[in-house]
This record gives sequence, C-alpha cells and structure tokens, in this order.
Amino acid sequence: MNQVSREKEIYRVTIVGGIINLILLIIKFIAGFVGHSTAMVADAAHSLSDFVTDIIVILFVRLSSKPADKSHAYGHGKYETLATAIIGFLLLAVGIGILFEGINKIASVINGEVLDAPGIIAFIVAAISIVSKELVYRYTVFKGRSLNSQAVIANAWHHRSDAFSSIGALVGIGFAVFGGEKWRVLDPIAAIIVSAFIMKVAIKILKDSLSELLEHSLPKSKEDEIREIILSVEGVVAPHNLRTRRIGNSCAIDVHIRMDGNISLNEAHDKTIIIEKLLKEQYGAGTYVSIHTEPYKTT
Repeated sequence: MNQVSREKEIYRVTIVGGIINLILLIIKFIAGFVGHSTAMVADAAHSLSDFVTDIIVILFVRLSSKPADKSHAYGHGKYETLATAIIGFLLLAVGIGILFEGINKIASVINGEVLDAPGIIAFIVAAISIVSKELVYRYTVFKGRSLNSQAVIANAWHHRSDAFSSIGALVGIGFAVFGGEKWRVLDPIAAIIVSAFIMKVAIKILKDSLSELLEHSLPKSKEDEIREIILSVEGVVAPHNLRTRRIGNSCAIDVHIRMDGNISLNEAHDKTIIIEKLLKEQYGAGTYVSIHTEPYKTT
C-alpha cells in the first residue's frame, strides 16, 4: 500500500471512531447529568478524550506522511509517534481526574452525605457504550495493525479503555440503581476502578512512544534477525556497529560490514544493494538502510 492510500485508510478508520465517540459523549453526558451518575459523567469525559485523540491522529498523521525535506532528512514519521505520546498523556490525565472525582464522592459518603440515586438511563447507556466501543476497538486495531500505524493502534486501545470504563460504570450504576441507598457508593467506586484500567493503558502507550522518541534501539531479537539477513549474503562477514531505531512506522538500520578487499567496487556495491533489498523486504519498503563497507584481509 502506498503512502497516499495508507493516509486515506487512517483517516477513514479514525473518522468512523470519531463519529461514534461524538455520539456517545453527548449521550453519556446527558445520561450522567439526568441520571445523577458520577460514573457515567466520568465515562462521558473519557469519550470526550477519545474524540479529541481522533482529531490528534488525523492532524499528526497528515504531518507524518509528508516526504523528507531539507529540514527532515529522515521524513516526518516521528510526528505519528508524538501523536501516540499525546494520546497516552491524555489518557493518563483522564484516569487521574476520574480517580480523584471518585475519591471525593466516597469521602462525602463517609462524612454522612447521601448520594443521589443514579437513573436507569445511565445503566442503559453504559450497556450501549460497552458493545459499541468494543466493536470500534476491534475494527480500529485490525486496521492499525494492517496499516502498521502506532497512532491508530494506540487510538484503538483508547476505544477499548472506554469500553472497560463503561463496564465498570455498568456494574457500579447497576448496583446503585437496583440495590438501594446503601449501594449508591458503588457508583464512585466504579469510577475509581475505571480510572485504574485507563491509567494502565496510558502508561503502556507512553512507555512505547517515549521509548521511540528517545531513540531506543529495536528489540535484541530484531537486531539478531538483521545480522542473520546480512550474513545470508555470500561474501559478507562480521556485521558490526549495528545501530537501529524506529521513525514512526518505519525502521532505520545503520551497520558496518566486511568483505574481501580484493573484489571490485562494483561487486561490493552490488552486495550492499542485495542486503538493502532483503532488509526492506523484511521490515517494509520505508526502511532506512545505511551500510558502511570495510575490507578484510585474505590469506
């Protein structure tokens, strides 16, 4: 798939999720306020963050798709990684906000305050949200993996965390609605449980994206695989000074290799072209490959 088609697919899957998020956040806010449910209002805030991240993905994927230029010799792929990190920070902020709101509600109950009973509308909307967001997650993560887009995959997990959020809300609201006054405290408790799911996903997304932004090398298994590919070319020995990193959805590989110093420059060049082709076949056409050749002595 070429870059233009990839960009269009990313827009399409993100817009689908964005429309659903917009509908859900409106319905959830209405259900939360009308139904007097802290868990549902928190869930609505999560859907709002989902909608914001959809916009972020669209904006940053357009930037990351720009070709290399004088100021960005390796392209603009890191913009997609930056978008992923922003999604992670937003998720973490939402999780922390929900956590403190739930704690405040529980503290008010301990101090003798009687919470309002959530309405049945909040329970129904939570059930609808679970089904719809799980379907959107499955669709988005499938597209993200097929498009090799970290930002889309991160956004998919944002959708699933919203589904988890709604599960916690459903349980808490259900007990608060059907269990009577003594069970109403489960509504804010559900909100706290929701926040734990959200923060766990956020930390995972942040760890991966910040690792890439800080130029972390590819996993050892990948680097071992790269060495094996290089050594599969006849006459090439001792790959060393291997340096790797990710640039958005692409990999960058910089390596030194040794060949017989008596062969012609043309033959040495042909071998590096073969290595480059093999690496791009394995890791994608957008892989950046830099190979430095050195001679070795023959007896």
